[in-house]
Amino acid sequence: MAKQVIMPLPDRDFDPTEVSIPWKHFVEAGLQVTFSTEAGHIGQTDPRLLTGVIFGQLGAKPNAIAAYRELEKNEAFRHPIPYESIDPQEYDLLLLPGGHAKGMRQYLESKVVQNKALEFLKHGKVVGAICHGVLVLARTIDPETGRSVLYGRKLTGLTKRLERVGYYLTSWRLGDYYRTYPEYVEDETVKVLKERGDFLHGGSIWKPFVVEDGNLITARYPEDAHLFAQKLVDCVKMNQGL
Repeated sequence: MAKQVIMPLPDRDFDPTEVSIPWKHFVEAGLQVTFSTEAGHIGQTDPRLLTGVIFGQLGAKPNAIAAYRELEKNEAFRHPIPYESIDPQEYDLLLLPGGHAKGMRQYLESKVVQNKALEFLKHGKVVGAICHGVLVLARTIDPETGRSVLYGRKLTGLTKRLERVGYYLTSWRLGDYYRTYPEYVEDETVKVLKERGDFLHGGSIWKPFVVEDGNLITARYPEDAHLFAQKLVDCVKMNQGL
């Protein structure tokens, strides 16, 4: 039986690379992917990332755009299930992708998605979060401890350095397009961790970087997407003896 992946998305503005590259890896590895949006509407990516954010730059790479065009035709992508219908018992992996435009707030702030994420972690399922996706987990509170589910874990996510670079390069023309919230992703995340040093930055921003902590796998931004996806595939296979 194919291993099952669930990927919740906002109705708009998710990052095409952080969704389509993992999806392609999963399909090629024989994993079955289901998508989910708040009410079951087809999700739409951030269009600027397909055409180039500014002067044709800072957008998705050609291989990611090609993967996204494939994804648009995929039946599972075209028929997502509502957040409420996600049953963690039916899936082996929860993937929380990122994106930075304002439409992401719908998904990042969803208590339903947060509660589902809590169940995945409680049942020892594999959970992956990349870029802004880590905010879903930072905001997910374990009622047994009163703390975020990230407390005591090692992880990464969109670093302040990366978020600042995007903002400084584009703010003169696009305002706060690169700032999903007034607070940086790294700053909000660090507040819920046991130690500030539990948030890892990696070395060069051009060298893919992924943090593995048990059943939790995290990455920083689109440059990490291929390595991130492969680590998730390996973890699911190892956990399930595939």
